[in-house]
Amino acid sequence: MIADVLTDAGTRMDRAVEAAKDDFATVRTGRANPQLFQRIMVDYYGSPTPLAQLASLNNPEARTLVINPYDKSALKAIEQAIRDAPNLGANPT
Repeated sequence: MIADVLTDAGTRMDRAVEAAKDDFATVRTGRANPQLFQRIMVDYYGSPTPLAQLASLNNPEARTLVINPYDKSALKAIEQAIRDAPNLGANPT
């Protein structure tokens, strides 16, 4: 019985730590971080799709992030999703 409680508590704590790590990865530090864009959903052919599934994200410089869509027709939808993302403050160019 106690072993079950400890196992359950350990599992819950591990999930809480992973969630905290994910949240800390999205903290804005003045550097371009691809993790900031992980939660962006793009309206792709009428279906919300994560940006990471539609494009590759690279940061060649500290303050620059390059997003290369796999399908060039999705470019406008990706730009709109980035502009509409709350608390992101990014301007696609």
